[in-house]
Amino acid sequence: MTRPARILVVDDTPANVKLLVDLLAAKGYAPIAASSGEEALARIAEQPPDLVLLDIMMPGLSGYEVCRRIRATEATALLPVVLCTSLDPKQERIHGIEAGADDFLPKPINQPELFARVKSLLRIKALQDEVKEQAAQLAEWNGKLEDRVRAQLAQMERLSRLKNFFSPALAEAIVSGGADDPLKSHRREITVVFLDLRGFTAFTETADPEEVMQVLREYHAAMGALILAHEGTLERFTGDGIMVFFNDPVPVPDPAARAARMALQMQQRTADLAAGWRKRGYELQLGIGIATGFATIGAIGFEGRIDYGAIGNVTNLAARLCGQAPGGEILASPRVAAALEEGFVLDPAGELALKGLARPVKVVRVARERA
Repeated sequence: MTRPARILVVDDTPANVKLLVDLLAAKGYAPIAASSGEEALARIAEQPPDLVLLDIMMPGLSGYEVCRRIRATEATALLPVVLCTSLDPKQERIHGIEAGADDFLPKPINQPELFARVKSLLRIKALQDEVKEQAAQLAEWNGKLEDRVRAQLAQMERLSRLKNFFSPALAEAIVSGGADDPLKSHRREITVVFLDLRGFTAFTETADPEEVMQVLREYHAAMGALILAHEGTLERFTGDGIMVFFNDPVPVPDPAARAARMALQMQQRTADLAAGWRKRGYELQLGIGIATGFATIGAIGFEGRIDYGAIGNVTNLAARLCGQAPGGEILASPRVAAALEEGFVLDPAGELALKGLARPVKVVRVARERA
């Protein structure tokens, strides 16, 4: 112990008290005196000692009763108690054990035996205190761990909800808060992909609503899986029209190549779906446009309904290219073509006069990825 052990000496005979106090003080302990059982309990309640030397035969509360009350209190249930008696040791030992005593000293006190028993019980007390402290520390750690688990579960729940509205990358950026607020308006170069189904308007005019919804579910599920696989950010679903962009909110290497690779896989997947649709009498094909450029990106909407959107000429260009793309084809802008020329086979598609653009745009058709 870092401080002297506090030992409470309880005896109604002043000479006995003085003898024990002097002996204990000489050995470096910090003795405290009490002349009755009631005074002893009061001392213990004020500040529990490390050990109690307790006389049995006292007026008022006997040593047995004091020992029972010590054991009945949670704070002192493990407090070492040594009963001191000049009566029949055998009989008193039985009563003392029943009362909860830890050890016994016959009177007159034998000094070597006194110090041996005190030292032994204080060692046990020190171990008990250490175990109690470790248990308290463990409980504190468990509490902190439970708080962290609850916080992580809450974060996972928030993330799960956000993923219903935003891409996983954006949802994780919002929840983690490790970077600048991704919903705050900012400007960045992105690659935009627009796609929609050729023949969809005619299909909706003749098909039942249930058939239309079934086709959209199949189409959205297939395209959504590819968007997530290529780490794209879904900007919007509008019926058969879908807008995706790359390089925001999380920057990615080679956004144009990712976009082209995703678009090729989308065409292949839609061709597989179209074979089934054709058997049901629906003639639908996918047109895709890709453009690269700077856009202003951030939260768009109002309280209670917020989307994550990109605004700029690049989105208009991608949409116009998509509108001009025949079914089954992918049209790309010049900047996209420059980024793809080494890794993809590109076919010239001529110059297109696109609505809203002052000059014709030299366009390429993305045919396939090079081996």
